[in-house]
Amino acid sequence: MNRMIASVVRKVNLHQQSSDFEYWRGQPYETRIAALLEIRREYHAWIDSQQKGSTVVQSGFQRVYRIVER
Repeated sequence: MNRMIASVVRKVNLHQQSSDFEYWRGQPYETRIAALLEIRREYHAWIDSQQKGSTVVQSGFQRVYRIVER
């Protein structure tokens, strides 16, 4: 499952810009999780390129989270 996040650019006045929090709050949880996983993949790829194989970086969550339905 290789998903890409589409880039969206909109030019607005500094005083009229909305917060990122409101944007992400309006997104469904599936989209937020997909974005989080994409950011984590990019981070691990960047770490691997910086360390050049000297230390193994494992991807995945460090903790187990419980999903609660609302």
